[in-house]
Amino acid sequence: MTRPKLPESANPANDGLTHFDSDGQAHMVDVGAKADTCRTAVAGGTITMKPATLDIIKSGSAKKGDVLGIARIAAIMAAKRTSDLIPLCHPLALTHVSIEFGIDESSSSIACTAQVETSGKTGVEMEALTAVQIGLLTIYDMCKAVDRGMVISNVRVLEKHGGKSGDWIAGQ
Repeated sequence: MTRPKLPESANPANDGLTHFDSDGQAHMVDVGAKADTCRTAVAGGTITMKPATLDIIKSGSAKKGDVLGIARIAAIMAAKRTSDLIPLCHPLALTHVSIEFGIDESSSSIACTAQVETSGKTGVEMEALTAVQIGLLTIYDMCKAVDRGMVISNVRVLEKHGGKSGDWIAGQ
């Protein structure tokens, strides 16, 4: 079956979307000719909950166990498995993944920050974003019995370093 070519004005490749070929078909970006460079990405996000839920997490009395410890392991595992979850992501040999949680009692929230590193041909933004999402979803899963109204928000790339496009920091 031959697919019709998209008009130039409708061609996603002309808009800088690299996961589409000249015919507008999805494809995995060819990074074979790119040089290996050190690459780092940092992503963050927040989960907001009832103060009583935050107290359970802080006290370590959740029925399912150490909420933040388990969420940290889940986030690391997610970063390592990103290419299994996102269809066009390259499988990467990660050299470092760190997950930090920050508790903010005034807003009854927990911030998750993931830093992911590799030496390779493509960046690790998707791995950092996936780690944050899964870390926060794990907190939700472990605490949903006492608080189904938790809200995950503000998941975003905070910074990236390395590669052809160089450094980028949110808000700069």
